[in-house]
Amino acid sequence: MTILTTSADKQYVIRRGTKADCPAILDFIQQLADYEKEPDAVKATVATLEENVFNKGYAEVLIAEQHLEGSCATHVGMALYFYSFSTWTSKPSLYLEDLFVIPSLRNKGIGKLLFKALGQVAKEKDCGRMDWSVLTWNAPSIAFYTKVLGAEPMDEWKGMRLESEGIENLAKLV
Repeated sequence: MTILTTSADKQYVIRRGTKADCPAILDFIQQLADYEKEPDAVKATVATLEENVFNKGYAEVLIAEQHLEGSCATHVGMALYFYSFSTWTSKPSLYLEDLFVIPSLRNKGIGKLLFKALGQVAKEKDCGRMDWSVLTWNAPSIAFYTKVLGAEPMDEWKGMRLESEGIENLAKLV
């Protein structure tokens, strides 16, 4: 188990995820989709997470655990991320796909610990920047990112996406 950081009281630990965490990761993904009002959007399974994250290495995961005296560690959050490349910095970029902390433990510093660990990872990989998206209506997250982390909104950019059918259609372009 690779521990990246802990809370001052050692109650919360951030570590690198393993295949054994896939059921909890999937649960967090579903809870996040529910919160984002997209409960039916999740197509991931434990098997696809194991294959694409841990076997193929398309993404990496940090796990937040709660360690209470006299009990087993409990999964309480995660950060799932991958690397892209910035032509402007000519360095890798860390893209945070999902950050989730269980609702009952929000505002306890777990999100901050996850970002601290993400910063360590980004520094180890010599990333020129970190990017992530947040829904425009998610005011609590936006406030955390701007006020606590000092992140800047990128209002001048518009996100674009092609789903599976659109990707298939690319091959048919003339």
